Amino acid sequence: MKALRIGRYAAVLSVAALALTACGGNGGSTESSAPAGSESGAPAEVSGTLIGGGASSQESAMTAWTNGVTEVHPDLTVQYDPVGSGSGREGFLAGQYSFAGSDAAMDEEEMASAEEICGPEGVFHVPSYISPVAVAFNLEGVDQVNMDAETIAQVFTGEITTWNDPAIADQNPDAELPDTDITVVHRADDSGTTENFTDYLTAAAPESWTYDVVETWPSEITAESAQQTSGVVSLAQSTDGAITYADASQIGELGTVAVQVGEEYVPYSADAAAAAVEKAAPGEAGAVELDRTTTEAGVYPIVLVSYHIFCNQYQDQETADTAKAFGEYVVSEEGQTAAESSAGNAPISEATREAALESIQAISVQG
Repeated sequence: MKALRIGRYAAVLSVAALALTACGGNGGSTESSAPAGSESGAPAEVSGTLIGGGASSQESAMTAWTNGVTEVHPDLTVQYDPVGSGSGREGFLAGQYSFAGSDAAMDEEEMASAEEICGPEGVFHVPSYISPVAVAFNLEGVDQVNMDAETIAQVFTGEITTWNDPAIADQNPDAELPDTDITVVHRADDSGTTENFTDYLTAAAPESWTYDVVETWPSEITAESAQQTSGVVSLAQSTDGAITYADASQIGELGTVAVQVGEEYVPYSADAAAAAVEKAAPGEAGAVELDRTTTEAGVYPIVLVSYHIFCNQYQDQETADTAKAFGEYVVSEEGQTAAESSAGNAPISEATREAALESIQAISVQG
């Protein structure tokens, strides 16, 4: 699986009924009279509608971005369909969207297919949204428990079935854990969050997690499921003893697992997630490769880096201009601060911003 995933993590409004055609007019229908774009950035006057879709993890941040970009470009409208990472990439490749939000980078086959839409220059990834993936649970009177990677894997495979199992209790000597049954809740849709979570399990608990890195939860595991981030969180909130994995910005009042890293247990936080990304290796086409087995203090290894995927070249100037304008706003300090306030994610680093801007500002027109 990993050999097929270029730049994936080693070890961010429904419009489906719109009639859209290729990635320049597809999903990027505009009526812009803006001047031609330039190497230095989007034109000052940008108008039109840019349509994207994908990762539901980005939903809160995307609301902040789509609202905030209008303060810079009042005549630019951005619509986003939070259908999940896999569906977002599929919609982009089908010409439904002019950009995709995805919690996982495109694989080799997808990148090749993108050339049919974007031309021979293909696509690039912008790490726009960094957030911890929380292992979250609903257990009355318990707000946090410690677990190592093997225990987390055994819980999610169904080998550990009650909250007071010795494997959990021994790591939480001061907690009063009930004999409540554990109900595993997973994503029913193709999900980049699932891929990030199973990437961690594959790397950090290979003896207990034998299903490799997957976007679709293994059918062999008996568990409950729900669509998208909001669905799994809602189901976990209504099920006593439930445990799930979800973007940390959306877990509400659920309890959370502090993950063993080296000799300590690290709770999720934006800072701990950012620390993991700072140490990531560069991947293909703007993606990054995370070290899921790190033992460095203060690093939370179950991190989601959610991308915006753009064409290097669009089929018309208007779509190139609107994509460029939106991309520049998202990675700007203003855009990252807006998302942090809305979703609680970790802002991207200055080095990541500079690299992203170089790619975004180079967006051009085919031909």
